[in-house]
Amino acid sequence: MSSPVIVLVGPMGVGKSTVGRLLAERLETGYRDTDDDIVAGEGRSIADIFVDEGEDAFRAIEKRAVRTALAEHDGVLALGGGAILDADTRALLAGRRVVYLSMDVEEAVRRTGLGTARPLLAVNPRKQWRALMEARRHLYEEVATAVVPTDGRTPDEVTEAALDALELKEA
Repeated sequence: MSSPVIVLVGPMGVGKSTVGRLLAERLETGYRDTDDDIVAGEGRSIADIFVDEGEDAFRAIEKRAVRTALAEHDGVLALGGGAILDADTRALLAGRRVVYLSMDVEEAVRRTGLGTARPLLAVNPRKQWRALMEARRHLYEEVATAVVPTDGRTPDEVTEAALDALELKEA
């Protein structure tokens, strides 16, 4: 059975995709993002799935995508921001190298603008982001082997911090 060398978790807009690609490059391994898997498998955007079928349907699709990726992929794997909401998914992450990329609300605003492309943030984005983080922060921390703050750091600096936190060296 394959197992990702690193799994990245954290809120939307924290840089999981960017840092994930850099980590994969530095470790000379593959990169995979479960959000990309979902879009490819469903043939539509995540926002469209939320609008057409609702959050519960999306979370069921996401749970299957994460389980599949954890079983198949041996490189760097980035999970969607809400993947850790599922208890079975959190159980699957136990014993794996999981990096929680964290950021505060001001950094989230700066990076993403908290725009309407994010279905869970369509109304009052700052308040919604804070509420999401209050509900999720302890779950990110629960599954994390290491927590790497991203505030005020470049993607390269975050990548280095993740490698250092996990005591992994570049290939």
